Amino acid sequence: MLILGLILLILGFVLNISILWTIGIILLLVGAVFWILGATGRAVAGRRYWY
Repeated sequence: MLILGLILLILGFVLNISILWTIGIILLLVGAVFWILGATGRAVAGRRYWY
C-alpha cells in the first residue's frame, strides 16, 4: 500500500492530476498506519501478517 501510494503520488505530481495526488496521500497515510500497527505486533483486521 505504501508503494502504490508513492507511485500514485509521483504520477499525480508529474501528470498534474490532482485526484491521483489525493489518492496517493491517502494510501501513504493508511499504509503507514498499517505498518506501525504491524511493527508493534498488533493484529490488523484480525490478521497479524499481510502477504
